[in-house]
Amino acid sequence: MKYHIHTIGCQMNMADSLRLASELEKLGGASTDEIGEADVAVLNTCVVRQSAEDRANGWLQRVGRLKNGDHAGLVVGLMGCLVGVKGNPKLARAFPQVDVFLPPSDPTALLNCIADRNQLHVERVAVARRHAAQDGELTLPLAQRGRLVSAHVPVVYGCSYACAFCIVPFRRGMERSRPVGEIAAETRSLAAQGVREITLLGQIVDRYGCDVKDGPDLAQLLRVVHETPGLERIRFLTSHPNYMNDDLLRTVAALPRICEHIEVPVQSGNNTILLNMRRDYTVEQYRSLIGRIRVHMPAGSIACDVIVGFPGESAAQFQDTHDLLAELKLDKVHIAKYSPRPGTLSARHMVDDVPAEEKERRRKALDDLQAGIVADINNRLLGERAQVLVEDFHRGKWRGRTRTNKLVFFEDERDRTAELVDVEITWAGPWSLRGRLPDASVDAPPPLAVTVA
Repeated sequence: MKYHIHTIGCQMNMADSLRLASELEKLGGASTDEIGEADVAVLNTCVVRQSAEDRANGWLQRVGRLKNGDHAGLVVGLMGCLVGVKGNPKLARAFPQVDVFLPPSDPTALLNCIADRNQLHVERVAVARRHAAQDGELTLPLAQRGRLVSAHVPVVYGCSYACAFCIVPFRRGMERSRPVGEIAAETRSLAAQGVREITLLGQIVDRYGCDVKDGPDLAQLLRVVHETPGLERIRFLTSHPNYMNDDLLRTVAALPRICEHIEVPVQSGNNTILLNMRRDYTVEQYRSLIGRIRVHMPAGSIACDVIVGFPGESAAQFQDTHDLLAELKLDKVHIAKYSPRPGTLSARHMVDDVPAEEKERRRKALDDLQAGIVADINNRLLGERAQVLVEDFHRGKWRGRTRTNKLVFFEDERDRTAELVDVEITWAGPWSLRGRLPDASVDAPPPLAVTVA
């Protein structure tokens, strides 16, 4: 059995797809990049923005034509936020080419379907999966075993915060924290298979444990994960300004394996828009948080999210966002144009009144601003040495990231996959850096031939 998984969306979807691939291989599956070769094809979907839904619709139309042609036996699974935790009866009518609908983070329906079709014992499969879940271990797919350098580990499923624009609580359900032991076991199993960096995931990751009475918080979880043998780096995302407390910041600053890189969205630089978004903090509070982060981690980096064109956003209110970003000079800003999502508060009660061309103008204005800011930040690294965790070989160069999440390319004949190397920065742009290795010592191993698939 060959399987093909196509993933759209966030890091949580990537983690869900990795777990699905692991489970399919326990049933004898092998991955393929060519959907035409697959016996099972799965689309893992995102609905945070309309563009993601449009991509999903395009994929489903293509696979429908394939299934109606020479590939009638193809088993098609639709997974993720388009399906949602409560299901979506309309999908079966809209996409008759889909055989199995899977909610986010739960591959059970597809596994049972495959077990049934291949005359496997469904109950035996279910028991094996329950034991694996209880143990917390994750066996990487064969193609990634020993090759995957960085992996995502969900620690909080769902979200109970319900910002006005966000559809995630409707599609991924209420907030559910995973047990510490389960997370620690998964992290140990990944490290044992060659993973050197893990990123702890949650829609609001620093609300970890809030749904458990007297449960551990994110700082305590980080201290546990920090002890994982073989692990070099730990990251976490995405944070919320209201839950990033000083204990968490002190923990990040104190533990050497935790990268000094913080992702904490602002969404808008105007207090009225923040109130309408139901973000529950002010610009002044966000500015104070950025100051505290920089006190705890002077050499750290900060990324944020911004939405332009939220209902009612005037030109002056957008300018407030522009001015705030110009003042704070953050290392990265993820900019999104507002897209109304069915069922959310903003879609039900607010008018999407900012024209599309104006949303694009505002997006570009922030993008241009940020390009200049990041270019200045990165230029300070010229001539400096940065520690890079090498992820892969890309277009003739090794590619990896610094502890502050900056992308670095360098050349070397030796296989550097999963190594921590010091790179001297020789070129800096707004989106990446280039460098060279210091002169090799006389004890360096001989060059290895680098083969790129």
